[in-house]
Amino acid sequence: MAVLRMSEIRKMNAEQRASRLKKLRDELMKLRAEKNTGGSLESYGKFKAVRRAIARILTVQRELGEI
Repeated sequence: MAVLRMSEIRKMNAEQRASRLKKLRDELMKLRAEKNTGGSLESYGKFKAVRRAIARILTVQRELGEI
């Protein structure tokens, strides 16, 4: 997934943010599973990017009172 910017996240509606958050959490779960089973990952930097995108979405949701 591409890097999510705060301005892009703020432009999304609540449903889009929730949907993107679910996809990112699923992707993070797959990356962790792949890492723990001993498989080789394409990029370890993807962990950091996905975790940061999740944090950004949660931050905007808290700011807007969606959580």
